[in-house]
Amino acid sequence: MQHSPSAFFAALAILTVAAALSASLIVALRPWLARYALAKPNARSSHKIPTPQGGGIAVVGATIAVSGILFFSTAARHSATSPALLFCAVLLMAGIGVMADKRPISPALRLVLQIFAVAAALTALPPGLRLLPVLPWWSERVLLAIAVLWFVNLVNFMDGLDWMTVVETVPVAAALAAFGFLGILPWQETVISLALCGATFGFAFFNRPVAKLFLGDVGSLPIGLVLGWLLVVLAGSGARTAAVLLPLYYIADSTITLLRRAANREPVWQAHRSHFYQRATDHGFGVIEVVARVFAVNLMLAALAFATILLPSRTTEIAAVIAGAALVTWLLVVFAQGPSRA
Repeated sequence: MQHSPSAFFAALAILTVAAALSASLIVALRPWLARYALAKPNARSSHKIPTPQGGGIAVVGATIAVSGILFFSTAARHSATSPALLFCAVLLMAGIGVMADKRPISPALRLVLQIFAVAAALTALPPGLRLLPVLPWWSERVLLAIAVLWFVNLVNFMDGLDWMTVVETVPVAAALAAFGFLGILPWQETVISLALCGATFGFAFFNRPVAKLFLGDVGSLPIGLVLGWLLVVLAGSGARTAAVLLPLYYIADSTITLLRRAANREPVWQAHRSHFYQRATDHGFGVIEVVARVFAVNLMLAALAFATILLPSRTTEIAAVIAGAALVTWLLVVFAQGPSRA
């Protein structure tokens, strides 16, 4: 996407239409979701009363509809990559989420279905994209599949607090779109980033604390797939450090929590309340206090990612990674120890 006034207004239009469509779908679906898709409080929950879930249907639907219409009505349909394959993978992941939202499914079946969806998404990557050219192509794709699969699930794990997915998705998607304006991401990926960002904005009003609607797995799983796919494209476009910095808080919180649970011989696949952001609310932080800190750190991580693009050098990348790691470590320590250390 070219950096010009017309491109700016086109981006604003995509954001606005996606947000309006997402919000409209939620308004239309809410009575049905309130009747058939109530999330009842459990040991992992941060909410106290049954709350409708399934808002992800609107977010995913608006993202696919807005970006899809643009792709298939312009020259982008002749692009080397295949948005249809990606959208099919996203819909499959959303279907897995619907099953999980309706009733628990076995971890093994869930994993197998997710692997199929991730594999389908990877087939939609731009031809010739390589992150680790020193490895055989097939082994690199296996590693990418594992990484994207983990990212999908960590986004799902982190969706346990009002606005938490909003304050992660909006900064990351907006940064990805901005990289498109800088010529780092192709036009197609830029449009998907803008549509996802706008659709999440449309959902944010209904998910504001105290939330009247949750994403559900039907939202968090496909959002994780789209973001993971976009980050792989960003890394393959030469911005590997930026691709790591943008989701660094989510990666750190989920990965450290998983390793700690595994070390304690706790079942890592079961729902729990041991993520750092969950411990923060248990230790006295309010929901707004938690998500505001995560949002602020995500904005700073995005700024560090931009620094690696605008001032490309090994020194800049090392300094940005050190600064990003320090920011995330500080936030995790604050969440683990409570408001007295904030």
